[in-house]
Amino acid sequence: MALEKVTLGKSLTSGLRRAMERDPKVVLIGEDIGKLGGVFRITEGLQKDFGEARVIDSPLAESGIVGTAVGLALRGYRPVCEIQFDGFVYPAFDQIVSQVAKMRARSLGAVTMPIVIRIPFGGGIGSPEHHSESPEAYFAHTAGLRVVACSNPEDAHWMIQQAIECDDPVIFFEPKRRYHDRGEYDTAATEAPRGLFEAHVVRPGSDVTMVGYGPVVKTMLESAAAAEADGTSIEVIDLRSLSPLPIDTIVGSVRKTGRLVVVHEASSFLGMASEISAQVTEQCFYDLEAPVIRVNGANIPYPPSRMEEDFLPDLDRILDGVDRALAY
Repeated sequence: MALEKVTLGKSLTSGLRRAMERDPKVVLIGEDIGKLGGVFRITEGLQKDFGEARVIDSPLAESGIVGTAVGLALRGYRPVCEIQFDGFVYPAFDQIVSQVAKMRARSLGAVTMPIVIRIPFGGGIGSPEHHSESPEAYFAHTAGLRVVACSNPEDAHWMIQQAIECDDPVIFFEPKRRYHDRGEYDTAATEAPRGLFEAHVVRPGSDVTMVGYGPVVKTMLESAAAAEADGTSIEVIDLRSLSPLPIDTIVGSVRKTGRLVVVHEASSFLGMASEISAQVTEQCFYDLEAPVIRVNGANIPYPPSRMEEDFLPDLDRILDGVDRALAY
C-alpha cells in the first residue's frame, strides 16, 4: 500500500499516464497540451515521455479537435480531447451532438466511439464568462453520450482511466477550482474502488439527503459537518455520473431520510437538479416529508469575478436549503 497525498490535478496526470502506458492507441489532443502541458498543467511531461505523435498540440479550433478525434476513433485509436475551458466547448457542439453521440447508434453498434472529452468546468477561480461555466446539462440531455464529473483526487485518477477504457464517448468534467486540493489514496492500487457510473455515499446520515457533484462536493461536506454541530445528520452523495444517472442510490437514501437537497453551480432552470427532483418525486412521493430543495446558480450568464461568490452555492446557502427542508 502506498498512501500519498496528491492534488486532483496531478491525479489526473497520473491517470492519463497509466492509460497511455497500458495502451499505445491512447492519444491526447488539445490546445497547448504538449510543450506547455495545458493551461492547468494536467498533461505536463506527457509529450516529453510519449512523443508528439501521441500528445498533439492542436490549432485553436475546438471543432477541429473533436472532428479529428472522430477520425482517430474510427481508425481504432482512443483519443482524449482537452477543451481548454468550459465555455470553449461550444464551437465543437455540433461535432459532439451530431457525430460523436450518434455514430454508434447510426452504425447499429458496428462502430464504437471511444472518445473522452475533458472539460474543466465551474467557477471560483476569478475568471469571467466562457472560463467559469457549467454546461453539463447540455451533454447529459444528449442520448449517446456518457457524462461524468470527478470531485476528489482518488476519483480523478481512476475515473479518467475508466473513461478512456469505455467504448462509448465520455464527457469528462473536471472541477477546475479543486485542481490544487489534496487527497490521500493508494497510488499503487491496481483496481478502482468503484465503477465509473456509480454514485458514492461519501458521508452517511439520517435526517437529510444531499446530492451534488464536482466542485460542490467539498462544500457539501463542510455544510454537513457544520450541521452536525447543530444536531442535524446529513447524508452526502457524490453523484459522479450524470448520464447514466445513478438514481437508485439517491432513491435508497431518500427513502431513509425523507428529505432531499440537490446542489450544483449550474442554473437551477432545466439543470441536473430538475431531473433528479422529477425522478425522486416519481419514485419517492409517499416517502418525502418535504419538497425537494434545489441550491443552484442563478439563471443568468456567469457574473463578473467580483460577484461570483454571491452566485456560487456556499455553506450558508446550502444550510439554508437544509433548514427549508427540515421546516416542513
